[in-house]
Amino acid sequence: MKGIVRWTTGEEIEGETESGKITHFHSDTAANPMQIVLQAHGACSLIDVIDGLKHRMENVRAMWIELESDRAPERPKVFTAVRMKYIVEGDVPEKLVRRLIAQSHEKYCSVGVMITRSGATLDWSLDLRE
Repeated sequence: MKGIVRWTTGEEIEGETESGKITHFHSDTAANPMQIVLQAHGACSLIDVIDGLKHRMENVRAMWIELESDRAPERPKVFTAVRMKYIVEGDVPEKLVRRLIAQSHEKYCSVGVMITRSGATLDWSLDLRE
């Protein structure tokens, strides 16, 4: 994996992947790097759940994760805790969704594993709405 991060103006930065995809950072309309890492953790895990439900996605109306985090008070202000509330609307087995979420955090979501291996705690819950 390769990429470039460049200063654009003021404190604004943009990242570019080797395939040319652009991510904006730290501006009036773009998240700062730690916000993006938190969102990447959620996105990584949600991708795992979607992949695990691929044969049942026609039964899912909506799915999202509400994210909260705590950070160390001193620099470097790393994450010390992450809380994720999964909301799934649709007719899918709760036991399956819980297993997919647990597997995501245990072995599939590389972003999340990096965060927890750095010492942050992780708590998650599921709100399944039919």
